[in-house]
Amino acid sequence: MTKTKEKQKEDSIEVGWELKDRQYYLTGNKSPLTFTLSSRHSERYPLLWFDPIKKEQRALRYATNQASPFIDEQKGEVTLKHIMFEDGVLFVPLQYQALQKLLSLYHPHLDVKYAERKPMADAIDELTHIDQELDALNAARNMEVNMAEAILRVEKGTKVATMSSKEIKRDIMVFAKKDPILFLKLTEDDNVQLRNIAVKAVEQGVIKLTNKNKDFVWAKTSEKIMRVPFDENPYSAFASFLLTDEGVAVFKSLEKKLV
Repeated sequence: MTKTKEKQKEDSIEVGWELKDRQYYLTGNKSPLTFTLSSRHSERYPLLWFDPIKKEQRALRYATNQASPFIDEQKGEVTLKHIMFEDGVLFVPLQYQALQKLLSLYHPHLDVKYAERKPMADAIDELTHIDQELDALNAARNMEVNMAEAILRVEKGTKVATMSSKEIKRDIMVFAKKDPILFLKLTEDDNVQLRNIAVKAVEQGVIKLTNKNKDFVWAKTSEKIMRVPFDENPYSAFASFLLTDEGVAVFKSLEKKLV
């Protein structure tokens, strides 16, 4: 073997390839009765893989009597076959190496239309999700009602204003379980509680959002508090304003006036 071929072998993405049975599934929780995946290159339906060593596109084709999925490595007559998923799943025994390599390494629709099932990776992902769910539920259980109300406004909007404290505690637990990642992100977002104060102040008639959602003013005097910057969410802008030197006085005033 020449030095160039040895280097190509070292750089090949097939290095470390494991001989084993493999299972594939359609992405997006799809499970049609049958689904046919493209299995050979044509001008109308290209099936190509860019080879970083040869620096060129290589045409792919599944042939049951060939050892390689690359057309340029296939010789003689070829026996073509469809690649078909049943109920969203395709099982490929280890003896079908050309098909496995086509699906696991080279097919352009890998991780787009379908993915390979990897038990260890799936177990790690599931364990990570369980840990996140437990962290979220523990945080939700120990959370003060005011903070829970602020987070729930992201999910439910103004409906939170009519909810009792028990309903808020119940729904924050449900939210934490349903979407623990988003819930944990919101608990770390300093502006969530400030946005909630702004919404409550408008709901309770302490301040008003006027002039086509461009200005916040005091409800009793119509004195302007702040102008909303162009193309910003009014309540997010107000939350940022409350963090400024000028906004601190407004924040203290709102704390006294809100129920």
